[in-house]
Amino acid sequence: MTNRPEDGPPMSGAGFQPVTHLRHVDLAVPDFATQRAFYGSTWGLTEVASDTGIAFFAAEGSPEQYVVRIRADERKRMDLVAFGAASVADVDELAERLIAAGVRIIAEPGPLNTPGGGYGLRFFDIDGRVVEVSADVAIRGHRRLEEREAIPVRLSHCVVNSPDPALLRAFYERHLGFRLSDTLYSTHMGDLMYFLRCSPLHHSFAIARGPHASLHHASFEMRGVEEYMRGTGRALRAGTRLTWGPGRHLAGDNTFSYFHDPHGNTVEYTTELAVIEEDTWHPGLHDVDDPVTQDQWGTAAPMSEVVAKEQFNDPDVLFTAPPV
Repeated sequence: MTNRPEDGPPMSGAGFQPVTHLRHVDLAVPDFATQRAFYGSTWGLTEVASDTGIAFFAAEGSPEQYVVRIRADERKRMDLVAFGAASVADVDELAERLIAAGVRIIAEPGPLNTPGGGYGLRFFDIDGRVVEVSADVAIRGHRRLEEREAIPVRLSHCVVNSPDPALLRAFYERHLGFRLSDTLYSTHMGDLMYFLRCSPLHHSFAIARGPHASLHHASFEMRGVEEYMRGTGRALRAGTRLTWGPGRHLAGDNTFSYFHDPHGNTVEYTTELAVIEEDTWHPGLHDVDDPVTQDQWGTAAPMSEVVAKEQFNDPDVLFTAPPV
């Protein structure tokens, strides 16, 4: 097995935990109209704002102003992943620490010109993807979803592919205060996925080993298993391609149904993600060759090279900030 970052000395700045939660995932695509229709009509999000070539989608049960942004562009890419911070002071301190560490800053802390406003900064992670961290974003009016209402409650987590997942994991732990919850590994290939948390939720962010940097999947929490299955069925009836599931993972204990959006990005319906006792939690090592690791229920197709490649996605646009 490969050496893991937890085997080494403590990382500098480990006591600073500026990130509180995941806010949104922003995607750029060539066919804006088709992508826009998918996230609104098929996936069950609510379009809350738009302009020429850009649209913002909220989840009805979430206080976040939006959980997905779609932007028209000639190139498909993940524009950015956005996280929340507890305060403006934390955003400023994060910026100071990143600059001191030599991290490439895209936009220094300041007012955000997106729905809900707020105060934030943007920077490149070590792979070259864009990260935004913000505070003081206005809370959106939201509601409790009804029984059998099969639309997303919130954005659950984001997983990215990296050719060097251990290095990327070290970046997010050192600079953003993420903590390791569990690791997937193979005796032949070493560590394959790190599940990272910024709250008691088992993971809000995860890093998978892939051939290139890209979005692995964005996951959306449903009200419960009944709503998760009804949402899965609605997507299937709409002709959305199911790439894996339904099933239930071991790490995180959450359900999964993986689909491809019209541009080949993997999106997931999930529910019942584990909430852990952080003071007593010890990260686990889960062998992917054990079929229970991937799917406790045994209802999904076995994990294979073919299934894994479905989530590799296209190589992302790196070290290039989106125009908005």
